[in-house]
Amino acid sequence: MNTQTICVFDLTSLEKLQLVEELWDDLAAIPSEVPLYEWQKEELGCRKADFMKNPASGLSWAEVKQKV
Repeated sequence: MNTQTICVFDLTSLEKLQLVEELWDDLAAIPSEVPLYEWQKEELGCRKADFMKNPASGLSWAEVKQKV
């Protein structure tokens, strides 16, 4: 068995991006295993409440893409 140790800091920018994508996809495959902290739950609750009070305050997907 040939094992090599590769330092992520030695990867090219493209290789790092690919690694991040692969890690993210792996995490997203089982969302129940990704921790959600209490402060994140509170922030999501606040944002949802704000949106429910004023649904027109949100942006359409087309508007989000245009801003990006």
